[in-house]
This record gives sequence, C-alpha cells and structure tokens, in this order.
Amino acid sequence: MKISRLIFAWIMCAAPALAGPPYVTDDPEPTDPGHYEIYLFSDGATLRGDWGGSGGIDFNYGAAPDLQLTAVLPVAWDDPDDGPHGFGLSNVELAAKYKFLHQDDVGVDVAFFPRVFLPAGSPEAGERHTSLLLPIWIQHAWDKWTTFGGGGCEIDHGGDSQNFCMMGWVVTTQLTQNFQIGAEIYHQTADTKGGRASTGVNFGAIYDLNDNFHLMASVGPGLQNAAETGETTWYTALLLTF
Repeated sequence: MKISRLIFAWIMCAAPALAGPPYVTDDPEPTDPGHYEIYLFSDGATLRGDWGGSGGIDFNYGAAPDLQLTAVLPVAWDDPDDGPHGFGLSNVELAAKYKFLHQDDVGVDVAFFPRVFLPAGSPEAGERHTSLLLPIWIQHAWDKWTTFGGGGCEIDHGGDSQNFCMMGWVVTTQLTQNFQIGAEIYHQTADTKGGRASTGVNFGAIYDLNDNFHLMASVGPGLQNAAETGETTWYTALLLTF
C-alpha cells in the first residue's frame, strides 16, 4: 500500500524560530547566508493494515541572501499486515528555496521552492522514478504570531503514480522565548491512479535548547479517507543550527 507523498516524504527546510518543520506545510524563510540547518528527523503514518515512515538527514545551506540549497537523504520503511516489508534508501531530494518578496516591502514573505525527488533504491522504499514539486509559500508575522502556507503541484509520472496538488496552512505562537506551539490543516489530491484525496491536521511544538540545538515534534489525525491515506501522522527531529 502506498502512503501519501505528503505524509511519506514531508516537505521540510525552514528557520527554526519561525516555521516549516515540524509541519507538513512549508514556509518561505530561507536559511541565513553562510549558515547551516541540519535536521535529524523521523516521521511516519499509520493507516488501515499498514504503517510506515522514514528517517534521515535534511541538510540546508544559506548559499546567498534569500537563497537556500537543500538535500534530504531519507531511509524509509513500510510494514504492511499483508504483503512484503520494505526498507531502504527512499527518494533523495534536491531543492532550492528563493524568497522573492519580503514582508517589509509588500506585507508578506513569498518564496518559490522547487524540489526534485530522485528514484528510490527499491520500490518498497519509495517511487522508482524522478518527480518534481513546484510550490509557492507565503508568510506573515506579527508580535508573537506567525501564519504561513500555500502549496503547489507535483509532476509525477511512472508506475501507478499521477500528477497531484497539495496545499496547507499553519498558525503558530511563541509562548515563551524558547517554546513555540502551532496547528495546521493540509490537503492533497490523489497521487495514484484510482487513489483518494487526503486531508489532515497537525499540532506541533518547537523547544529551543540553546542557540544551536532545537527539539521539534508534531502529531495529528487524518480527516478525509484516513483509513487509506493516513489515520495518524507524526514527526520528530533534532535540529542543529550554526
């Protein structure tokens, strides 16, 4: 059983004090120029007769003002009740985030974040073909609050896969100087032939241990076709920034 791309390979890469992980929805904030963000992550989902997820390293580098380069190296697993178990190198991701509008100028930050998914090492660990995601992300921040969201479509041909679109929106608040909470709603159209659309919510938190180490997690239920696309999803990570 194929777990939805939105759940199986979460879109990450963001500034830890603002947005992005631990949510499915991304934000438009690139890594600061000359700095690094490294996520040691694990995520997954349960659905009827199956559960699976991935873990690995999400590496981000601020290559220039408003430009972030990203590489994600995930190892995935799939453990169905009826069928072969899967484990192996999943779809390696290469991406570049470019913020082309700024809140100080137009009231919102806006970024384009194209992402290439390379073929997985085995069909049990991911898709065995290349695909391309083309999203736009928008954000507005004020006082202790931040809201961000957007979406896009993925060009995905091969096997039983098909082109699909996704969207999401998040609201977060900074409760203390080092503790943030938030909530998200997201939606994705069917990503396989004969598949079903999915909608879900997540509740997340980020705790800054210090300037360099940050803990983050989220969990939430599926709302639409949950038995087929994801009854529960989760995400955890240790983020290193320097």
